[in-house]
Amino acid sequence: MSESFKVCFCCSRSFKEKTREPPVSIKRLFEAYSRNGKMSFDELLRFVSEVQGERHAGLDYVQDIFHSVKHHNIFHHHGLVHLNAFYRYLFSDTNSPLPMSGQAPLSHYFVYTGHNSYLTGNQVNSRSSVEPIVQALRKGVKVIELDLWPNPSGNAAEVRHGRTLTSHEDLQKCLNAIKDNAFYVSDYPVMITLEDHLPPNLQAQVARMLTKTFRGMLFRCGSESWKHFPSPEELKKKILISTKPPKEYLESKTVQTTRTPMVKETSWSRVASSTNMARGGENKILEEKGELESEAVGGYRDLIAIHAANCKDPLKDCLSDDPEKPRRVSMDEQWLETMVRTRGTDLVRFTQRNLVRIYPKGTRVDSSNYDPHVGWTHGAQMVAFNMQGHGKQLWIMQGMFRANGGCGYVKKPRILLDEHTLFDPCKRLPIKTTLKVKVYTGEGWDLDFHQTHFDQYSPPDFFVKIGIAGVPRDTVSYRTETAVDQWFPIWSNDEFLFQLCVPELALLWFKVQDYDNDTQNDFAGQTCLPLPELKSGVRAVRLHDRAGKAYKNTRLLVSFALDPPYTFR
Repeated sequence: MSESFKVCFCCSRSFKEKTREPPVSIKRLFEAYSRNGKMSFDELLRFVSEVQGERHAGLDYVQDIFHSVKHHNIFHHHGLVHLNAFYRYLFSDTNSPLPMSGQAPLSHYFVYTGHNSYLTGNQVNSRSSVEPIVQALRKGVKVIELDLWPNPSGNAAEVRHGRTLTSHEDLQKCLNAIKDNAFYVSDYPVMITLEDHLPPNLQAQVARMLTKTFRGMLFRCGSESWKHFPSPEELKKKILISTKPPKEYLESKTVQTTRTPMVKETSWSRVASSTNMARGGENKILEEKGELESEAVGGYRDLIAIHAANCKDPLKDCLSDDPEKPRRVSMDEQWLETMVRTRGTDLVRFTQRNLVRIYPKGTRVDSSNYDPHVGWTHGAQMVAFNMQGHGKQLWIMQGMFRANGGCGYVKKPRILLDEHTLFDPCKRLPIKTTLKVKVYTGEGWDLDFHQTHFDQYSPPDFFVKIGIAGVPRDTVSYRTETAVDQWFPIWSNDEFLFQLCVPELALLWFKVQDYDNDTQNDFAGQTCLPLPELKSGVRAVRLHDRAGKAYKNTRLLVSFALDPPYTFR
């Protein structure tokens, strides 16, 4: 049988029919753990223990594998499986390279964080909507940012990107979207970071909206004083508000409510007595107004679970640590780069108790993103991204938060939490382990893509790029050979070696492309995997589209090994 591609009205090209035949290396692997072409329970158990590194596995675990592929109807009698059943198991979701899914404080976790979460496109003139908020929460994002401004009438708060041509969105709709989707992925807390540009009367209005919308879900500090943030486990099913305390707004006002000082009466003071009386009355009104403003913003202030401040000058000591009250500090990516050059270890120390939020620089009007590892390697918990964007940096962000079951919280490695020996990413470190990666084959493109999606006149020519995202010394990439005219490509047995100094912060990324001689190569899938949770052995690696959505069928078959074996802490 053959597959035909139409070249012109009267001609066509024929290619060998698409098949799912296991590569020779997989056949040899099966033969090593089977007898007479059949694999028993005990032999499969030995395979998952010795090759896949599943030391905990027992017969129940093997039984689950049998159940996961039984719908293929490719079993021998008495529960034995032959080569094709084994091959289908290797490509199944049961054989994922990541585990299927704390008690430490919030500052000990990386948190999946969004930037300008309400925007659907660029930062200049795109539409504001609740849709990206819903999508982000349903993907596991746990920090939503809302910019609050007075509406044109000045009688209500609205959500918009100030001083731009972007549209506005109703605040209540945004709060309802958060309430309905906050715990779609996991019960761990959701933080709302408010960029507040409101006067006191609207702050009080927002406080009432927050209280009415979230009710018992809203976390209130009350009179408690923390030396450390609570843990995500303690904050399950809670909504936390983080913004600057309203007193900073009051202090920025030029109107002063101080009393007019008494002076000794003179001849010119008698002439001005009526004017002074009038001013005294105005001062009294201003004092009363100030008291009302203070009372109004008091309710707003009491809702703030995490006090925030901006770090606008890296030379100023914005990293001072109050031992009685942890806080959140925000800086853009440019200030971060300056900070890590001058005070990198101070930043690592600060993030052991406090939260640091990084956001894109203002010139990223296209909603692009930056290298998240600059923040992560210095302990920054909240590396805020434009989730509506695309590209490699967003794929790395998505890869990081596939860890811990995709719950939106990933425990920081111990190297970032050691108070005695502060981690310095710029310091030259020894190689701790070597990751060995071998790409065998792939499948599923024929089911997820149209026959002529990649090439009009022939099957695709796939190759794979593989690389490490991490500290600069660990960052390297390779590519496979091109498998010409194959829907089920089989690559050579070349093994790619990645020497790693900081494996705790490394992510392994894959990008598959269809090679085109005359035009740009076609995208054919990508994924990114956190190394600390990567399982050894031969694994099925699901691929995703540009936006990070997993394809239904497309995946690679890849082997992983760490030499020497490394224990992540």
